[in-house]
Amino acid sequence: MNWNRIPSLAGLRAFEAAARCLSFSKAAKELNVTHAAIAQHVRNLEADFSESLLVRQGRGLALTANGVQLAESLQVGFDEIARGVENLRAKNEDRPLNITITPAFATSWLMPRIGEFWANHPDISLNLNPSIGLVDIIRDSFDLAIRFGDGNWPNLTSELLTDGDFWVVSHPDLIRGRAVNCLGDVTDLPWILESQMMERRAIIEREGIDFENVDIKLMDTNGMVISGALAGLGVTVQPKSLVQAEIKAGALAKICEIRGEGLGYYLVTVPNRAPKGLKVFRAWLRSAAARDA
Repeated sequence: MNWNRIPSLAGLRAFEAAARCLSFSKAAKELNVTHAAIAQHVRNLEADFSESLLVRQGRGLALTANGVQLAESLQVGFDEIARGVENLRAKNEDRPLNITITPAFATSWLMPRIGEFWANHPDISLNLNPSIGLVDIIRDSFDLAIRFGDGNWPNLTSELLTDGDFWVVSHPDLIRGRAVNCLGDVTDLPWILESQMMERRAIIEREGIDFENVDIKLMDTNGMVISGALAGLGVTVQPKSLVQAEIKAGALAKICEIRGEGLGYYLVTVPNRAPKGLKVFRAWLRSAAARDA
């Protein structure tokens, strides 16, 4: 195909609309341009072809024989383009939403609540990908990431879902009979932390606690840490959104709170990437988080 011999697509689109409507004004309204712009496009096409395409007939327009031929070809071509675009959109809209999420958030927050979303939106499929490490959601084609941090990820859009305040917690039996109001009251007890989440240790040390002489057991995943705390193996520090249910049920006891200072779980997306269902899923996540606040 020699594109140098093809007039501008804007001009062809303007002519197709004018030929279908037999009115410059209606074509202009349809394409959200001015009457003069449509007329100029048609004049340019006629000059390019050295042929009349549209002529005045009474108070309206009529197609010449050449105009009919071009208009019919353009309608077929534009219809084919529209079908191709819609088929591709439909293909993409019907696929599951690809979501990367931290294992801890998936296990402790999302999975106890996700049944409500599935019951209300059975037409929206979710492909959940738990991952401890950060992934490139642009390169790996994820529609949404749920990540803990400060919300500052370059070239991405982030929205705070739950605040990042931390609760220091343990099994109630571990602190029964103790007067516990601050971190200093539990440094003689065993602690359990996730090995890849040492920033939580840094947050605690920021509060003036020296861990050099504290018994700390490291575990591979945060799910193991929470299970260990539920089993009475030690004190731990967790984002409050991950242990609120256990505190409410009495399975864990809250010792104290540490402010997260801008940290939290964020909904992270790629700008201008919005497959079908993502807006609904994000709205449900916000609603579920608001009920916990």
